[in-house]
Order: sequence, then structure tokens, then C-alpha cells
Amino acid sequence: MEHNNRQAFYHYFIEQKFEAGIVLLGTEVKSIREGKLSFNDAFCLLDDGELWLRGLYIAEYKLGTVNNHIAVHDRKLLLNKKELKKIATATREKGLTIVPLKVFFNDKNLAKVDIGIAKGKKLHDKRETIKKRDNDRELKNLKLKV
Repeated sequence: MEHNNRQAFYHYFIEQKFEAGIVLLGTEVKSIREGKLSFNDAFCLLDDGELWLRGLYIAEYKLGTVNNHIAVHDRKLLLNKKELKKIATATREKGLTIVPLKVFFNDKNLAKVDIGIAKGKKLHDKRETIKKRDNDRELKNLKLKV
């Protein structure tokens, strides 16, 4: 099961992608498996050579006890040093940021986050994205009818 951040693709041009591990508590994993997460206000931040995911909302697990997790807190992302250096040098460039793109479980059932180095879109770029999406949808509907 994967959860995509659709708004990221609308607001940003994704220049480069990375797959990172994420440090989670047990009840957070169960909530993600139930699909109880939201990317609203989520962003990534480099702090002292470590990458952190802030603002990712993971709802409390409904069957959790007093050991349940806090819904929104900083979560550490796990990358190797070479990838962290690439991200650090890229974000020093003007206008680039790090955004979470999707949360998923890999073949080994480990929680992973796809992050992207992104550049913000201008209003006219967003309009073109909407046009392209609408045209693709029309073409797909025409193919289904034929």
C-alpha cells in the first residue's frame, strides 16, 4: 500500500528522487497500513547533517493504548552520507527544496519515503499541468469508448 503526495507534483517540478527509510514507532506503522496519513504541511529539513520529515500527520492507532504515538512530530529519515551530501548541495541552490512524495512499504515490509528535490512552479506552469492532465484524461476516455 502506498500513499502519494499529489499536491507535491502540482506545486513543484521534481528534479531528483531519493528513497529513504523512516524511523517509526509500532503504532505509527499500523496506522500507515490502515491508510491514516496526510501530507498536508509536510516537508523535509536538513539539520546538522541529518534529514528530518516534519508535519507528516499519522493518525493515532485506534486500538492503541497509553503507548500510542503523537500524531504530528519530527521523524528521522535514513539515507547514506553520499545521498545526504547530494541533497545538501542541491538545496543550497536557490529555489530548491526537499518534499516528501510518497510513503510505502517495500518488499521486506519496511516503511520507506520517496523524497524529491523540487523547484516551485509558477502560476502559468500550474495551468499547463492542469491542461495536460485534462487532455490525458480525455484521450483515455476516448480510447475506452472505442
